Amino acid sequence: MTATRPPPVDRLLRVGPEAFDGRRLLRPGVWAVAFLADWCPYCRQFAPDFAELAGPGRELAVADLSDDDGPLWERFEVEIVPSVIVFRDGEAVLRIDGRPMEGLRSEDLQRVDRVLGGT
Repeated sequence: MTATRPPPVDRLLRVGPEAFDGRRLLRPGVWAVAFLADWCPYCRQFAPDFAELAGPGRELAVADLSDDDGPLWERFEVEIVPSVIVFRDGEAVLRIDGRPMEGLRSEDLQRVDRVLGGT
């Protein structure tokens, strides 16, 4: 992934707890959701690479876990950020949690890409 132009991180759908309660993410289709926190340096490093996965027919979202008491931490048993969950027809089909002191790797993004229908 290149760093020559800023990826469209700000254009990714931002979701909160209500998005998982029915209409938006628990619906037909495939979604990749990155669980990020603004205080996390690994999240800031990962977010642009995640946004590069965006494209026609690919739906990406960012769940903001900047609030340590936010309900998504417990609901999805997130213990470390960044983490990514890919949902297909409302069911989690892939989950990749960040590693302590490292975050997520490029091969993690490649796995997400394959599940989203990449090569």
